[in-house]
Amino acid sequence: MSLCFATAGGVKALALTAFTLAWTHSIEKIEWQEDWRVTPAGLELVQARVKGTGAGMEPPPQARLVDGWFQWQPKRAPMQEVVLGNSGAAGEWRLCHDGACQTLSEIIGHPIGANVTKMSICEQQQQ
Repeated sequence: MSLCFATAGGVKALALTAFTLAWTHSIEKIEWQEDWRVTPAGLELVQARVKGTGAGMEPPPQARLVDGWFQWQPKRAPMQEVVLGNSGAAGEWRLCHDGACQTLSEIIGHPIGANVTKMSICEQQQQ
């Protein structure tokens, strides 16, 4: 299985089954991270964590403070597609895997700007 990112400029496939999606909150300027798995059922959100609290980013009651991060396991079904918006106000989404992170523009190979990026499991012909 592979992870695909679709933008206005095309589709990029990455051969991986687990990754972290990271970004900075546009208003609070606080780091947010989510751990994901690519599974046959879809994209599974395994754990979320945020480095603080603020406008629109309050951790849920089950979150626990660990090493300065509020962490929790979201309870949601695997998703076929995740739509990533970009306001341009706080930098880009970053994908981290095997100890290294890249912006979506670096992964796609050109600036994606404020365009929407769709994240999904690749279909067979895109692998």
